[in-house]
Amino acid sequence: MGTATSTMAAKLAFFPPNPPSYTVVTDESTGKMRISAEMMRHRRDEEIEVVKIMTKRGNEIVGMYIKHPTAKLTVLYSHGNATDIGQMFIIYNELSHHLNVNLMGYDYSGYGRSSGKPSEQETYADIEAAYNWLRETYGTKDERIILYGQSVGSGPSLELASRLPRLRALVLHSPFLSGLRVMYHVKHSFWFDIFKNIEKIQLVDCPVLVIHGTDDKVVDISHGKQLWELSKEKYEPLWLKGGSHCNLEMFPEYLPHLRKFIGAIEKLPVPQVRRHSVSDDHKKDKQQLDPKKSSNWIGSRHSTECVVTSRDKSRKMSIGHRFGKARNSTDSFDRARNSFDRFGEMVRSVRLCNVDCVKNSVAKA
Repeated sequence: MGTATSTMAAKLAFFPPNPPSYTVVTDESTGKMRISAEMMRHRRDEEIEVVKIMTKRGNEIVGMYIKHPTAKLTVLYSHGNATDIGQMFIIYNELSHHLNVNLMGYDYSGYGRSSGKPSEQETYADIEAAYNWLRETYGTKDERIILYGQSVGSGPSLELASRLPRLRALVLHSPFLSGLRVMYHVKHSFWFDIFKNIEKIQLVDCPVLVIHGTDDKVVDISHGKQLWELSKEKYEPLWLKGGSHCNLEMFPEYLPHLRKFIGAIEKLPVPQVRRHSVSDDHKKDKQQLDPKKSSNWIGSRHSTECVVTSRDKSRKMSIGHRFGKARNSTDSFDRARNSFDRFGEMVRSVRLCNVDCVKNSVAKA
C-alpha cells in the first residue's frame, strides 16, 4: 500500500522545475559551495551556506542556510510545488532580513539539484535531513526552530511538527487537509490518501499560524480554516481577502503579521513536554504554553479577516515590490516556469499542484 500511495503522490503532487533554476559550484580556493552567482549578489558570502545533505533514504538534497546576525530563532522553510530554492532565494533573503531570523531552505528529492525522485515519503526524509543538519551543524534546538510549510510543503512540515513536542512554532501557508480532500469532499481518510495533514495537526503541541487567501483556486480556504480550528495552540490567523494560492507575500499585511507572530513566539517560555521527541532520548515534564501571554492567541473561535482595498493594493509595501522583482529577476526563472505551461490544465484538474507558482504572481509591478 505504501508503494501505491507514493506513486499516487508522485503523479498528482510533484512537478519540479525542469531545468532547475540554479547550479551549484564549488570555490576551488575555499572549498565552499555556492549557487548561481547572479542570486548570490543579494547577500554576502559569509551569510549564506550552501550544503548537500544525505537523507536516510539515500538521496542527496541541496540546502541553503541564510544567517542573520541578531537571530534568536531559525525558520526551516518547506517550499511549494513547481519551484526550487533558486527561485525562492530572494524571498528567503527578504524573510530572513525583515523577520530577524536564520532561514534554512532545501529542495525536495528530485527538485533543483537534489538527487532522486519526489514522493511523499521522500519529502518526509528530506525535511528530517535538513532538521538534523541544523541540530548537528549549528546546535539548533527544537525550541529555537519554526517550521514553515507552503502548499505542498505543509505536508512534510506537519509530519515533522507532529513528532517534535518541543518545537517552537509552525506556520502553514496555503495548506491542505490531505491530497484526496483537495480533489474530493470526503469525510474519512483512505489508505491511498497522501499528506494526511488533517490527522497530524491534532498531534502538534506548538503555536500554529495559518495563512490563506480567500480566492485560492488551487486549495480552497476551507482547508486552512479547518486546520486552524483543529490546532491546539491557535495564533490569530491571516485570511487575506483576494489572495490566491501563491501571491500572499505581495499583500501588505503579510510581513507585519509574521513579524508580530515571531515577536510573540520569542516572548513565550521554552516549551517543556512529556511526549517523546525525535531528538530526545528521555522524557521531559510538560509545561503548557500560556495563550494569555499574547493578545493574539485565540482562546475562542474568533478570528480577524484582513480586507485589502484597491487603494491598499496600489501602495504595496516596498518589500512586496521586491518580491515581485524576485520572481521576474532573471530569464532563467522565466524559462523554468514557462516549461510547465503544458501541465497547466492537467494539474488544475486534480487541483493539488501549485502550478500558478511557476508564473509571475504579480500581473504588473
